[in-house]
Amino acid sequence: MFKQVDNKAKFPQMEEEILAFWKGRGIFERSLREEESSPRFVVYEGPPTANGRPGIHHVLSRVFKDAIPRYKTMKGFYVPRKAGWDTHGLPVELEVEKQLGLTSKAQIEEYGVERFNAQCRESVLRYLEDWNRLTERIGFWVDLDRPYVTFHDTYVESVWWAIRQLWDRGLIYQGYRVTPHCPRCGTSLSSHEVALGYQDDAEDPSIYIKFKVDLKSIKNPLFSAAVPTYLLAWTTTPWTLPGNVALAVSVDSEYALVELPGKKERLILAEPLLRGAMAHDYRIKGTFRGSELVGMKYEPLYNPFKYGVDVQQFSNETEGKARLIPRKLKGREKLTYPVIGGDFVSMEDGTGIVHIAPAFGEVDYQAGEDNNLHFVQQVDLQGNIIGTYDFSGLFVKDADRVILGDLESRGLLYRNETIRHTYPFCWRCEAPLLYYAKRTWYIRTTEVKDRLIAGNEEIQWYPDYIKHGRFGDWLENNVDWAFSRERYWGTPLCIWQCESNSDHQECVGSLADLRDKSGLEGFSEPLDPHRPYVDKVTYQCSECGGVMRRVPEVLDAWFDSGAMPVAQWHYPFDNKDIFKLNFPADYICEAVDQTRGWFYTLHALSILLFDQPCFKNVICLGHILDGQGEKMSKAKGNVVDPWSIVDNQGADSLRWYMFSAAPAGNVRRFSSDQVSEVMRRFFMTMWNTYSFFVTYANIDSYDPRKAEVPSIESELDRWILSELNQLIARVDTALENYNPTDGTRRIEEFVDCLSNWYVRRSRRRFWKTENDTDKLAAYYTLYLCLVTLAKLSAPFAPFTAEAMYQNLVRSIYPDAPESVHHCDFPVSDQVMIDEQLGEATRLAMKVCSMGRAARSKAGIKVRQPLSRVVVRTRLVGEQKGLSLLSAQVLEELNVKAMEFVDKESDLAGCEGYSTIEEEGYIVAIDIGLSVALVDEGTAREVVHRLQMMRRNAGFDIADHIMTYYEGDDSINRVMINFSSYIKQETLSNRLVPGSPVIGAHVEVQRIGGYSVKLAVKQAES
Repeated sequence: MFKQVDNKAKFPQMEEEILAFWKGRGIFERSLREEESSPRFVVYEGPPTANGRPGIHHVLSRVFKDAIPRYKTMKGFYVPRKAGWDTHGLPVELEVEKQLGLTSKAQIEEYGVERFNAQCRESVLRYLEDWNRLTERIGFWVDLDRPYVTFHDTYVESVWWAIRQLWDRGLIYQGYRVTPHCPRCGTSLSSHEVALGYQDDAEDPSIYIKFKVDLKSIKNPLFSAAVPTYLLAWTTTPWTLPGNVALAVSVDSEYALVELPGKKERLILAEPLLRGAMAHDYRIKGTFRGSELVGMKYEPLYNPFKYGVDVQQFSNETEGKARLIPRKLKGREKLTYPVIGGDFVSMEDGTGIVHIAPAFGEVDYQAGEDNNLHFVQQVDLQGNIIGTYDFSGLFVKDADRVILGDLESRGLLYRNETIRHTYPFCWRCEAPLLYYAKRTWYIRTTEVKDRLIAGNEEIQWYPDYIKHGRFGDWLENNVDWAFSRERYWGTPLCIWQCESNSDHQECVGSLADLRDKSGLEGFSEPLDPHRPYVDKVTYQCSECGGVMRRVPEVLDAWFDSGAMPVAQWHYPFDNKDIFKLNFPADYICEAVDQTRGWFYTLHALSILLFDQPCFKNVICLGHILDGQGEKMSKAKGNVVDPWSIVDNQGADSLRWYMFSAAPAGNVRRFSSDQVSEVMRRFFMTMWNTYSFFVTYANIDSYDPRKAEVPSIESELDRWILSELNQLIARVDTALENYNPTDGTRRIEEFVDCLSNWYVRRSRRRFWKTENDTDKLAAYYTLYLCLVTLAKLSAPFAPFTAEAMYQNLVRSIYPDAPESVHHCDFPVSDQVMIDEQLGEATRLAMKVCSMGRAARSKAGIKVRQPLSRVVVRTRLVGEQKGLSLLSAQVLEELNVKAMEFVDKESDLAGCEGYSTIEEEGYIVAIDIGLSVALVDEGTAREVVHRLQMMRRNAGFDIADHIMTYYEGDDSINRVMINFSSYIKQETLSNRLVPGSPVIGAHVEVQRIGGYSVKLAVKQAES
């Protein structure tokens, strides 16, 4: 009737069979029940990049993405799931550069942008088949046949539309500002990209430099023209010193003029920082406020005119905010190096004097604007020093050493140490970022900061601390989004600029918009909107008749992924109704680093475009580490290939581990051993219980279609059905609250109770030869538990759940839903819940656990009957519930009687007992043995050995046997006195004393210190 189950299941093989069944029958496609009455549950797929093979961390996010939609489908929702691929950006370009052996933007342009981008286009989906295969193999149900792809023309056009909306509202501007710049990639990074690349143990110089004061610029009598005086500043970036144009002090803080014994020079620095900064003995000559230093002049370390470096000037003569004017100063113009006041000067470390280089740092740049300082840029976009310095041509970090040597030779280096601190590196190529002043395109996200924060209040975050923590803090400290990149393979920025008048710019919002421009040239149908083809498109300026040409930048690839709610549907050009049905999303899920990546760009663009969030619920996953808690990396050789796990332990074991090992937001360690433990501890336990049922149901021809629903009288049945209905409610609540971890852990607890208490305590009920009411009740109860378990575990372990469902349900109910994933999610029957019985059973299980510990303590096996167990409960009222379950306790502990005492003193002084105390409970086992008890223990041991011999002889579980025995008088006595018990337990038709017949399976056993020969032979039918 039921297909026989191998209790040594090969889960990977079984999963492949289920996968073939799903594909052959279109189970996923048919699970998309779009009925008029079905509510819609919308899921957004965060697009991975398919130019590299998927790793174990991708499995983590994909199974969490899968579980909730499966659950919602079983709850009656229509859940469309569209796959997506992120195909633009630096990750793709860097991979192609490696393949082509290119190391710079100049080499890319020499190779040819058209050829380079063609390679990028080809590479982005190089491993698509690997992604699709793993996606299917782990049971992640998503529409892979109709994915959105960010390089598709329709996707790019929707992105252009989004930019045009922001442009028309004045939210896009080009600013000359300091941006985090990657010299290796040759482009700026957005603030959320920078957040991905911080390293905590970066090592840099920590130096104290002397700037010689022009004493004519200060009238304080403390300063003597006869003694050289220096302002002492501290920095960790020596390479920025040639760009120094000012020093900043805290106007309200106390500064000191100190004299160095044995040296004819004096130093100025903050008085509170003297002890930490000074390397030698010193004597304070006087103190004064920082405000008295403002306006002081000093001599430059490096005069840029001397070294052939251009100098520019900040000016506030233009309307509005001060800005850097593009004109260059000539060498004949005198440069002044002033001391300025700054509220950014810290008294926590350094010297209280900050070196200002406006070309390298946001604070420095702002100080340049506020104080009309000069601007010296002695570093190119590749991070190399320009000009005619001794260190020109070196990369900035390499120039540090030479600069320090030069300063030391001139007596300007006071101290030289190293420091380990946090520093940002490019999250893709790991080059150190330079904070570099240049023109970049921005989105004014700060203008909608309050709305971004308010929108976050409408989102449910799991774990909830992300909402006002990592994500909320990010929004509170929001800065304008630098969204352009000086690269090649990306969505081109859709802004055209007049060659004759650079102040005249226009934003194009669609291909049709571009097609309709006057004087259009270079436009071919169909137009590939990527570089270099779109760069060739020009048109006539509407103001002066000049040539409008596209600005060279492409977009931050995060803009692409953040625009997916609209671009995946080619909105607003197509699918307006479909977009409205799928906006906002009910659920998204990615790792915690996406709080400043995809989560942020989704949120920012949705607020900017639609003034509302585009997702309602988000699971934010912690990162995966290796088994030793180390970050996985190819260099360390600790990266786990997901296929090695799937092929050996199975996808369900991997999925279950991902869900159950740690709450979603926690960092989790990963090793194949842990997945194997999940398979052994949970899946094999559930599978063996399932196998047990199928085996005995087939022996007894149990047919749930024909069997009447029995009266549930057994405490065991009532208890496990109560636990089952509580489990349904708990798993339902967990998934409703986006907590798969709690759901899987509750199922694990139930399976443990089902196997190790209910089935173990019910085994004899299934072994009965007659089909009485109690036996039918046991079958009914276990069948109901297993079918319900299959449905409850379907969102988490879809393959195993399907295998159980097909055998338990579809094999006998052809009209049932074709797949477990087409079934309704179970509904808890509150009438079946008996919390008092549950409490009593938990206490009975605890007493039995303590009783077994007491036996172990005394060295007495459980098969040896004992006379009694004495129990002291923590509460007197607990005795009643335990008394109702006394038969279970007595059988489990193999004792004849259970007694209660109310006080611990009642057990004091009792001899012949083995006692265990836990949490206020005491269990004492009487270990005294009479001859009758010893004989009964021997009989149980004989049964145990005969059961082992049945297996060794290869008998089927239902085969009847003949048993032969030879031993001393004590064995003979046992075999006679306990013959009925032994025959019933071992399915022996007869117990025959004497030598076994030919062909019997014979073993010599040692039982109770005596040797006995036992033999078994299949009985004739």
